[in-house]
Amino acid sequence: MFGKDFQRKYALTDRGVKNAKKGTLWTVIVNLVVMAGMGILYFMMEGFMGTLTEGDPLPNALTFILLAIAFVILSLITHLQQYRTTYGLVYKEVKDVRISIAERLRKLPLGYFGKRDLADLTETVMGDVNRLEHVWSHCLGYLYGSYISTAIVAVGLICFNWKLAAACLWGVPVAFALLFGSRKLAKNNSEITKEAAVGVSDGIQETLENIREIRAVNREELFLESLNDKIDCHEKSMIKGELSTGVFVNAASVIMRLGVATTILTGTGMILSGQIDFMMLFLFLLVITRVYAPFDQALALIAEMFMSQISAARLMEIYDTKPAEGADRFNPDGYDIVFENVGFAYDDEQVLRGVSFTAKEGEVTALVGPSGSGKSTCARLAAGLWNINEGTIRVGGVDISSVDPEVLLTDYSMVFQDVMLFDDTVMENIRLGRHGASDEEVLAAAEAANCDEFVRKLPGGYRTPIGENGAKLSGGERQRISIARALLKNAPIVLLDEATASLDVENETKVQGALSRLLSGKTVLVIAHRMRTVEAADKIVVLSDGRVAEEGSPAELLNNKDSIFRRMTKLQNAGAEWSI
Repeated sequence: MFGKDFQRKYALTDRGVKNAKKGTLWTVIVNLVVMAGMGILYFMMEGFMGTLTEGDPLPNALTFILLAIAFVILSLITHLQQYRTTYGLVYKEVKDVRISIAERLRKLPLGYFGKRDLADLTETVMGDVNRLEHVWSHCLGYLYGSYISTAIVAVGLICFNWKLAAACLWGVPVAFALLFGSRKLAKNNSEITKEAAVGVSDGIQETLENIREIRAVNREELFLESLNDKIDCHEKSMIKGELSTGVFVNAASVIMRLGVATTILTGTGMILSGQIDFMMLFLFLLVITRVYAPFDQALALIAEMFMSQISAARLMEIYDTKPAEGADRFNPDGYDIVFENVGFAYDDEQVLRGVSFTAKEGEVTALVGPSGSGKSTCARLAAGLWNINEGTIRVGGVDISSVDPEVLLTDYSMVFQDVMLFDDTVMENIRLGRHGASDEEVLAAAEAANCDEFVRKLPGGYRTPIGENGAKLSGGERQRISIARALLKNAPIVLLDEATASLDVENETKVQGALSRLLSGKTVLVIAHRMRTVEAADKIVVLSDGRVAEEGSPAELLNNKDSIFRRMTKLQNAGAEWSI
């Protein structure tokens, strides 16, 4: 019952399976204790009936009072244990699951996040876990415990009288057969509802992220209408799903309750024929009130369990994705970066084909080429952010695929065109470069990156919060904070991806000055569209259609009449003169 299939079906950890077993056990005990209470009531009524019909002495009241007190105490203890195992332990499980998901996501290759929509992933981490939390705490132990306790009671009833037992219990398997027959419909509705929910999250996120652009082109009404359509679609899918599920749940409940009528009819006929007495029918009527009770809530929750399996499958997809793993030590012989026949594809789109070049330690190697030629991809592959499909990338003779990415990245500093800052102070954003760095070290890195000039003008200086992704700063200021972060890290390998592409001339000059201090003596890989940015590079690698088209020093390539780099330089110079 609680094997590997069960564990995957509901995305349970090993401890979660143990908790489900404990919840089931205590639910069985609670149901049997409650049924025992019905037994006490039956024997009490039997005693009174004996007095009324046979003239027997009245039953000892003290005996029943003591039994009632024992029943209340036992019921209280078992219910508390049931609550602890079905709720208290599960809430601890949810905390562990959220932490384990975060740990798992931290270890996944970045290529995974490129394939998953951000809103979809957020819905999985937040919405799906919340949905499974309710199933773990309210459904699993309660439902499976009801199965077992009802089976035990059914055996006892059959021993008393199989005809009345059949009349009493026939509706339970029929009701659940009806619900399980509707499982496919429930799952289909759940998938549609989930897609609609992701669409709403995606629409809200897209609108908020692009609000300035939307207002700039005066398209607020169009985007709001689109968002309203997505919300309406989600609402309709939820109504349709709940309505179809509700029909089957209510039908199952009605069928199960028909057991009361069949028990009365069968029992009345058996009394008239002399097969049983009234007390036997009374016993079965008492049992019916408790046999059906555990399933009242279970019938409603079983539909939720069907739908939760979609959430569990989405969660297990994260766990099933192979993490980026490797050795926990990285001891290269120098820091030359060597690409050997590297091939890489995004899904089915081949981006790099047989790329080979060397970026030497202490030199600046520039990657240039038309848009889409694979420059940024090379930079990310060099840092092990994605896994290559073919070939080898070595740093100091060590295959980077054999090293744990977190260990590997301790020797890398990266400055990208799209700077990512956090809603924190300037000081803490720079300190991200090296955990535990002192304030003095942070300030020294900031000064080297020419940050002092603008930070001193902020209301709180380096203690000033800069807003989400540095919203309170200009592009050049954000870029300089990114460089200060890299300076603080002081890694032997530096990757620059279009670090100055979006800056004006004044800011570019300041950023270039900061970069010169960052790059001194390092292995540097630069990606740039502006040819003037790479004129001082030691080596240029020109990529075209995912291949190395040519490589050499800037002077060598400029002197080659057939050089792609020479042609690109002329085109940019001509464009600059035309714009002037």
